[in-house]
Amino acid sequence: METTVFLALGLVLLVFGAHWLVKGAASLAASLGISPLVIGLTIVAFGTSAPEMAVSVGAAFAGEADLALGNVVGSNIFNVLLILGISALVTPLVVNQQLVRLDVPLMIVASILVLLFGMDGNVGRTEGAVLFAGILAYTVFLIFQSRKENNAAVRAEYEGEYADKDTDGSIHYVRDGALILFGLFLLVLGSQWLVESAITIAQYFGVSELIIGLTIVAAGTSLPELATSVIASIRGERDIAVGNVVGSNIFNLLSVLGLSSIVAPHGIAVPAVAIGFDIPVMIGVALICLPIFFSGYVITRWNGVLFLFYYVAYTTYLILAAVQHDAMKDFSVAMLVVMPLTAIALMISAYRYHRLKS
Repeated sequence: METTVFLALGLVLLVFGAHWLVKGAASLAASLGISPLVIGLTIVAFGTSAPEMAVSVGAAFAGEADLALGNVVGSNIFNVLLILGISALVTPLVVNQQLVRLDVPLMIVASILVLLFGMDGNVGRTEGAVLFAGILAYTVFLIFQSRKENNAAVRAEYEGEYADKDTDGSIHYVRDGALILFGLFLLVLGSQWLVESAITIAQYFGVSELIIGLTIVAAGTSLPELATSVIASIRGERDIAVGNVVGSNIFNLLSVLGLSSIVAPHGIAVPAVAIGFDIPVMIGVALICLPIFFSGYVITRWNGVLFLFYYVAYTTYLILAAVQHDAMKDFSVAMLVVMPLTAIALMISAYRYHRLKS
């Protein structure tokens, strides 16, 4: 009972910590004259991934590599399938062309890179440094790219959400600094409680820390992304809803996993089951974004239903595998038939759309 309470409290602290960290950082950046577009693309997208960073780095320090890896992989799957699925059900989501041309391909490349780095059973410190260098280069590129943004609708959307709304023109450095520090404090404390509770639960039920990381921890640390994207879709800020998810996934792979691999004493161990199933699923989820996003640059409600179906299927598979249920074999065969058919249908849909358009 006590462990469950600390798990819940840890999740609550992570959500509020990320909220105040993003609020303080975005306001401070706006006060310093940083473009709201840059704030939206970097501080907000990366700030909502702060719980993943806190949990994975904390787990890496504690030597719990399975939890650190499961948190990143599970969060990326959760972000696309569940968050975009729910957001698209609220309203069809507009996809910025830059996402299709740059960000989604980068998410795919980073996912494949993690698979290649983990093929030997470990993402070492050198490989972690390569991943972390990637997020630095990506951030610099975004800053320069945002200065060239000439789409009035996109700029207005980010201005409306992230511009400094102070009417008196005062700069609240102390307030923003306090919010940032308090947010970081809550993130550190929440991640510590969450990691310790998750490990205890895994040991009690005899479930691997990888499974706990892929499910409970991944869903919990992705709550800020869920709140940000769903609220953005309700408000009609559809670019933000999609950009937040893709930006967070890139940050998870390059920064969270990269830094976790650097601080871990022996890098991040990658179990064979993650190489054989979970990371390929993450890559497949990233790949499926291309034909969906490419079809009219809109994520429709039908696409949202499809995303949600696959998240339920993925979670069902993990549960069946964990308890070694008799239905596991039939379920696996069914998914092996459904998944290729879905991919073919999406490719044909994207091809038809662009053929008609041309």
